[in-house]
Amino acid sequence: MLELNGVHFAYGDLTVLAGLDLTIGADERVALIGRSGSGKTTILRIVAGLLAPSRGAVVWDGGDLGGVPPHRRDFGLVFQDFALFPHLDVGRNVAFGVRMRHLPSAEIESRVSKALEQVDLAGYERRRVSELSGGQAQRVALARTLATGPRLLLLDEPLGSIDPALRRGLATDLAATLDTAGVPAIIVTHAIDDAFVLGDRVALLAEGLIVREGTPERVWEVPGTEAAARLLGLGDPVDVTVGRDGVRLGLHDGRVARAVIRPERVSIAPDGDTEGVVVASVFRGPGYDVTVETAHGIVTARTPSPIPGGQTVRLHLPSEAFTLLDG
Repeated sequence: MLELNGVHFAYGDLTVLAGLDLTIGADERVALIGRSGSGKTTILRIVAGLLAPSRGAVVWDGGDLGGVPPHRRDFGLVFQDFALFPHLDVGRNVAFGVRMRHLPSAEIESRVSKALEQVDLAGYERRRVSELSGGQAQRVALARTLATGPRLLLLDEPLGSIDPALRRGLATDLAATLDTAGVPAIIVTHAIDDAFVLGDRVALLAEGLIVREGTPERVWEVPGTEAAARLLGLGDPVDVTVGRDGVRLGLHDGRVARAVIRPERVSIAPDGDTEGVVVASVFRGPGYDVTVETAHGIVTARTPSPIPGGQTVRLHLPSEAFTLLDG
């Protein structure tokens, strides 16, 4: 089990990690979500031993890794650009890390074959790297790491350089590959969809701290904090009132709270309880996100067809449309 306990890190006067705590179970994949520059890759480099925290500890199975060099940690880091050697074929790319350990040729060949089987590329040993698709190159990079027998996998934006049209299918394939490998992993990404497919658990990173963690389903339904809600793309929080009749938009008699509004649970209806003016309609797959300006803030409703800007509408906002936030 991996533990990060109170980890701090700064680049000069810029604080990147501000006392971060994170635990990875023995057979667990954790997807770490954060915006660009939030410190996701810094965490991977600290765990790998490429950077040292200014304070705090990285612990593996109860042992402090402070001072343990990267090659003695037995952790496998897969870079975003895959870093394959173009002059080597697939087999020799996969064998590269194992050869550095000066193992017997038979052992190297066995490890390469097993690793390629794990990523569903058996028989690709002689294939040229230039002949691989983006998804295949990703799996070769993963196989190269798996061949070394890592205790922990560290994946830096594993789908970041993949064509967006292919990402969903490749995320599912990668999750299945990681299941087969049976190695705990930290996957860092800024893409929510990737994180929800790849992680048994997700952790949201903001301002150098984990602001929410849990299963993808739990985090999505109960983001907890405003910072977490924004990372999940749930929109700007609004003021609501919680009373005996449920949750209402705006300030009324009752307990005032902050909440985000789920567009898919908002409807536009003549008998709606909130009036507003349509600002924009944006196509989102099978429907439209219709943004409405009300007296209490911006509300988005998901509708089957667009509504012209400037039109006055009434919104039906049931209590289940609101997700209450902490604080």
